[in-house]
Amino acid sequence: MAYWLMKSEPDELSIEDLARLGQARWDGVRNYQARNFMRAMAVGDLFFFYHSSCPEPGIAGIARITTAAYPDPTALDPESHYFDAKANAEKNPWSAVDVEHVETLRKVLGLGYLKQQAALAELPLVQKGSRLSVMPVTDEQWAAVLALR
Repeated sequence: MAYWLMKSEPDELSIEDLARLGQARWDGVRNYQARNFMRAMAVGDLFFFYHSSCPEPGIAGIARITTAAYPDPTALDPESHYFDAKANAEKNPWSAVDVEHVETLRKVLGLGYLKQQAALAELPLVQKGSRLSVMPVTDEQWAAVLALR
């Protein structure tokens, strides 16, 4: 099993939304490196659900990957914010995965707090200039974050 961190703006999909829905499609990733990480995910992998672009950015919960990556349908939908005019049914460069809720943390682990943790110094999230919305998490980093909740 691999571990990941994936960012979502809570006004689009929050950990509370995922808890209410039970499962959802994770789509709209428009960065090739982040997309490649999604393509490397396997059913059963766990990820930290990170709230971004909000008053309190941070890790808000844990979720599980329930499908392998598949073509992101939002890239083909002209009504979608994530529409890509260069994509078509035969050649869609973007991927999505389905996810399910595992746990909502009692308190969001804020970015500032995460940056203070020595065990997380190599986590791309806390490194200057890192803006990826999907990133790998090592076993050690996973355990370090779990110990903070």
